[in-house]
Amino acid sequence: MTAEIVNGREAEASLRPSALGHSRQETLFISDLHLAPERPATIRLFLDFLAGRARRAARLFILGDLFDAWIGDDDDTPPYPEIRAGLRDLTANGTACSLMHGNRYFLIGRPFCRDTGCTLLRDPTRITLDGEPVLLMHGDLLCTDDVAYQRFRRRVRNPLVRRLFLWKGLESRRRLAADYRRRSGAATAEKPAEIMDVNQETVIGYLARFHATRLVHGHTHRPGEHRLEVLGRPAHRSVLAEWHEHRGEALVHRPGAWHREAVLPAPQVAAP
Repeated sequence: MTAEIVNGREAEASLRPSALGHSRQETLFISDLHLAPERPATIRLFLDFLAGRARRAARLFILGDLFDAWIGDDDDTPPYPEIRAGLRDLTANGTACSLMHGNRYFLIGRPFCRDTGCTLLRDPTRITLDGEPVLLMHGDLLCTDDVAYQRFRRRVRNPLVRRLFLWKGLESRRRLAADYRRRSGAATAEKPAEIMDVNQETVIGYLARFHATRLVHGHTHRPGEHRLEVLGRPAHRSVLAEWHEHRGEALVHRPGAWHREAVLPAPQVAAP
């Protein structure tokens, strides 16, 4: 697999099974786990996934919203250290892991990546699988009908705004993040459902701009497969599923095939 970050500049890096010392060939894609201290069952599901299914893959892509909020790499509130340890064990075991910022968190930085062994991806990022150019996005950039959100996104992603936020103490950041989550939930509940889905012309525009024939993204919580046409050529859009305490889902690519795979809690063993 060749991965190339294409966002004004291009950089290529090859990831071959031989480089990992084994013959793993699968690539997994997940997003929208929204991990938070008040969601222990979803955290357990993810940690079991990292310790089990994900280790059989060559690479794992987490396309945004791994956390419900992230206030900085210095936040050591449980269960964040355990999640970082799970990611660290995964990459140490030979599975490459790449993360993309999401709309709920965009402050993961170099310390987190050094600690976990993960790579931080730009949004969008183009990779190549089986010779096919595949565009990876979180998905919020595609929801251009939600003008208010796009305006907010540009403001909070401003490097100066991010720097000022990180200068605040942890407790202050926790309060601000909690307030943002509360206000975001209230605002989302009041918006028409149609403006929170992708804009088809925006989708076509990104695929054409990055010369890709397949798009994989999350964010909308509307999992599905969509066929479309871009510049007279067939194209495909895969939307990833949101994770819940009793079920997650991974989009799986292996040479020559794509499929979806449920991620379920481990069976409970009855006490003797």
